Amino acid sequence: MKRRAMNPYLPLNEYIPDGEPRIFGGRIYIFGSHDAEDGAVYCMLDYVSYSAPLSDPSDWRCEGVIYRRQQDPHYANDVYLWAPDVVQGADGRFYMYYILSSEFEIGVAVCDEPAGEYTYYGRVSMPDGSPFSQYVPFDPGVLIDDDGRIYLYYGFCPTFPIPRMKGLEAPGACVVELQRDMKTVAGKASVVLPSAANAAGTGFEGHAFFEACSIRKIGAYYFLVYSSETAHELCYAVSRRPEGPFQYKGIIISNAELGYQGNTFPKNCYANNHGGLAYIEGQWYIFYHRHTHGHQCSRQGCAEPVTFVNETTILQAPLSSCGLSHAPIPAKG
Repeated sequence: MKRRAMNPYLPLNEYIPDGEPRIFGGRIYIFGSHDAEDGAVYCMLDYVSYSAPLSDPSDWRCEGVIYRRQQDPHYANDVYLWAPDVVQGADGRFYMYYILSSEFEIGVAVCDEPAGEYTYYGRVSMPDGSPFSQYVPFDPGVLIDDDGRIYLYYGFCPTFPIPRMKGLEAPGACVVELQRDMKTVAGKASVVLPSAANAAGTGFEGHAFFEACSIRKIGAYYFLVYSSETAHELCYAVSRRPEGPFQYKGIIISNAELGYQGNTFPKNCYANNHGGLAYIEGQWYIFYHRHTHGHQCSRQGCAEPVTFVNETTILQAPLSSCGLSHAPIPAKG
């Protein structure tokens, strides 16, 4: 019997949360963090990638380890790699943006192929070479626009106290333009989505930005997917311009299925969420992660088809076992 592209879409012994789906050369690649089975903390393992042909998203292939935390010169014991994103630069090379769990700086690694062995390239930096630190660099998402301009989205706005953030300004999701070298900023950052502390009276109230920027251009609009202050839901905002202003549009998915058709009861063990949109064989999907082992640190990637009702409106997707299969799972086999 042919394999089905059901949830979770990777093998059951694999835990790749924060999955950013990227399409290169007729294949879809998953770039994410890497949890351990029954892990003690988030992201205990090095980055690995999986890919599948767009024509058969059940046929996932492990590409192996693509980057080790020890490759970053800032590495220290008990430091882990968190949520990356990968884009292809104008030079044809692939650039991975990531952070270490010990700092609020965005690292960059580079490779000649999407899922080869990446090498350390540097830090996102100011023109004078000093690390870029405006607001809170965290959870990078990158857009290379149709005109070749490069935009880095980022931010971290927890609603609970984090000691090492004392004194840092965290107003919301931010964007800054990068120069052609893919790592030097080209100006000042601006805030595009408000944090919970700044959302009162706006369309974002109750669904303000927490973390997990993922940016896509779809048609004439820019869709910024993010994890909201509730953590379990991926929301989205839309703009005509990459720098905003962005308008809150709604929830794409909740890994507790809260909000779907008015539901107020969590259907699963839930905590944070992170993911992005991908277009596969005529259908848009939202990639997200679910929590397993009854805690937050063993997360598995899942995906659901999404429905656009117009150019800028996506219906909240229900959770299912069907995932990328686009059909019910046969009751046999």
